[in-house]
Amino acid sequence: MAGNIEWQPSRTLTEFRLLPGLTTPETSIDAINLSTPLALKADGRSALTLQAPVLAAAMQSVSGSKMAIALAKQGGTAVVFCSQSIESQAEMVTRVKSYKAGFVEPRTIAPDLTIRELDTLRREAGFSTFPVVDAHDHLLGLITRRDYSALAHGDLTVKERMIPRAQLDVGVNVSDLEEANSLLIEGHRAVLPIVDTEDRLLSLVFRKDIEDHLDNPDQIVDARKRLIAAAAINTHDYVDRVPSLIEAGVDVLSIDSSDGFSSYQRETIRWIRDRYPEIPIIAGNVITGPGFEYLATSGAGAVKVGMGGGSICITQEQKGTGRGLASAILDVVAARDAYAAKTGTHVPVIADGGIVNSKDAVVALALGADAVMMGRYFARMDESPTAKLQINGRTMKPYWGEGSARAREWSPARYRHASFLEGVEGFVEYAGKLHDNLPQFLSKVKAAMASCGCATIRELHERAGLELVSGLSIREGKAHDILQFGGDRDSLSSWSI
Repeated sequence: MAGNIEWQPSRTLTEFRLLPGLTTPETSIDAINLSTPLALKADGRSALTLQAPVLAAAMQSVSGSKMAIALAKQGGTAVVFCSQSIESQAEMVTRVKSYKAGFVEPRTIAPDLTIRELDTLRREAGFSTFPVVDAHDHLLGLITRRDYSALAHGDLTVKERMIPRAQLDVGVNVSDLEEANSLLIEGHRAVLPIVDTEDRLLSLVFRKDIEDHLDNPDQIVDARKRLIAAAAINTHDYVDRVPSLIEAGVDVLSIDSSDGFSSYQRETIRWIRDRYPEIPIIAGNVITGPGFEYLATSGAGAVKVGMGGGSICITQEQKGTGRGLASAILDVVAARDAYAAKTGTHVPVIADGGIVNSKDAVVALALGADAVMMGRYFARMDESPTAKLQINGRTMKPYWGEGSARAREWSPARYRHASFLEGVEGFVEYAGKLHDNLPQFLSKVKAAMASCGCATIRELHERAGLELVSGLSIREGKAHDILQFGGDRDSLSSWSI
């Protein structure tokens, strides 16, 4: 007989409904705060914070650099997948970190560089504004594509064509974007160099970047105003992969595994902690309290919860291992809260797998998760790495699991002991751009929290009421017993009544 048998059935998110609480002005939709910790740093006190409690899964068909940039601008984060070469993944992280999100660390040039050399550099770098500095980084001038002709001025030096320092408006030790914006507007400039009190160049601020920042007030950035970048690693090549990702500027690492209750994860976490103590580490996946405690005591800064619930995951079918996500969250959160009571440290929990829509997300949060990770939802967006296809008159995008044959071609090490698949391939219907979809998703989460009388995710953990529902109750909660039309009211004229 098995050592332990749970006689209560495993529960899914679909089986729960939220019960209303008292809504007050303090818990109205406009007052809801969705900020949440992503992962603790090594000190166990400070943490990276998301402004939206959503992550895009570390999958080839979901989270490349475009998704990471777009989601960071909306307040969440996409975990750049690791089933690719180390060089390719590091380049994706570099693209996220170099995306202009405010104060930009510029590529500087020397004054004696020729215009011909500069034009070659411009083509290779992909941008056209270069500050000119001396050997000690003192600002000498600024040159843009509008200041020269490669044909007419090719043999001249940058110094001969640049806008000299005396003609530039600069900000001295400016660290606030609103102050930088005021200086740009006052000077009618498109770019503002930021210098220290000794006129050494610190950064550049572009007006178009400030406008982008104002359009995306919830974007998450680091201390240097660069977008936050997260990347996945595995327990096989981390000794080589992690240093490259750190050099590229990654802010948080996430160990990618379908089963995180493993000594391999502990070894990986401790290796990173010993060498890069400031980097937050997300570990997982686990579905039990002991699994959480093992990773938390190993040094994990956050733990992913879920096994076999994703739309393209067949782990439960193939191996018989797994658990309904609601039951997994409840078990892990109980262990998380006990660990917090014992140590004073709240380790964030990320619900991962089987979250289809905003209803699932808010139920997962109410059960105790700090954030949710989704794959299928984000795979449908413009920013996912796959191309749009026309299938039977519908616009679709390919979607496959990391345990599928397609993904394993890139990452045989992760499944080197398995002779079978744990994921499938398919298609999802194209949904458009992220910024046209995610705000509505988050507004539904806010509306649910307002109905529960909870202004923050922590309050949702403490005060939300949930009820287990029957199959008939689930049916009753959907549109039923009517003949529906597709929303085109003009089509009603063709109906016979």
